[in-house]
Amino acid sequence: MTDKILRMDRHELLNLIKNPPDNLFEEARKVRDAHYGKKIFVRGLIEFTNYCKNDCFYCGIRRSNKNAQRYRLTKEEILSCCETGYRLGFHTFVLQGGEDPYYNDDLMCEIIYEIKSRYPDCAVTISFGEKSRDTYKRYKEAGADRYLLRHETANPAHYGMLHPKELSLKNRKKCLYDLKELGFQVGAGFMVGSPYQTDEHIVDDLLFLTELNPHMVGIGPFIPHKDTPFRDFPEGTLQKTLTLLAIIRIMLPKVLLPSTTALGTIHPKGREMGFQAGANVVMPNLSPVGVRKAYSLYDGKICTGEEAAECAACLKRRIESSGHVMDFSRGDSLVE
Repeated sequence: MTDKILRMDRHELLNLIKNPPDNLFEEARKVRDAHYGKKIFVRGLIEFTNYCKNDCFYCGIRRSNKNAQRYRLTKEEILSCCETGYRLGFHTFVLQGGEDPYYNDDLMCEIIYEIKSRYPDCAVTISFGEKSRDTYKRYKEAGADRYLLRHETANPAHYGMLHPKELSLKNRKKCLYDLKELGFQVGAGFMVGSPYQTDEHIVDDLLFLTELNPHMVGIGPFIPHKDTPFRDFPEGTLQKTLTLLAIIRIMLPKVLLPSTTALGTIHPKGREMGFQAGANVVMPNLSPVGVRKAYSLYDGKICTGEEAAECAACLKRRIESSGHVMDFSRGDSLVE
């Protein structure tokens, strides 16, 4: 089945999404285990700002949301999160934030450089939106290893339904290709069940991912936020998200594939189910507990009240109970 999926055209992929075979998850696990074994790589997530200059229609920290309780972490607070994470064994730190101009290139490079200087055996991942090639180059020179930038949808018309007119799929793709050319390990991805999404749009996503050949792919179910224009849309489904995780694992065998917090939000065992569908990354939260509820991209987010040590211990139990092994190493992608 694996070879067949790798050779599928648009029509065949569409049929696969609509009618997945019974052994799809089993095949996805085989592919993952052949490359990574039973390891689930753990990344420490630091949500350092919830200010954002963008107004994406699905996002709870969009600039038009006047109900958001805004915050910014200082460099010292970010470094304190890293210190906590390193003490717990983490060897990858993911700095994620809204597109906040307060963190200019000089400040971001200072933060990245300081983390790498203190923890040279760790990987630094940035998830900070669309920047210029020169900015990405500066991040790389400061020591950043990876960059996560979900493309959200590879269909231009659909992209326009999810974003204000000043944002474009063309520029989002340019950013991803710039990042690859600069030597980052690059992560793309999309929401499953986002408003107006069709299975044809998802085929566009799958074909774009095979073209880009990223090191990481982050997908998760769309979950509405009460303070956005999409508040009344239904959330993405567990089954479709798992199906697409498995398909992506088979299409991109060496990719790093997170089982997301959003998956755990829509089902109590969502993340464990993600592992059974071929995922092999989780990103527990290292942010200060006091700001976690404020980083609200969608409603109902789990693990907003746990200390980092509690969160890591809980994840370890969940990972081991699902027959996998928690791995705190850098866990670099095998994608070349």
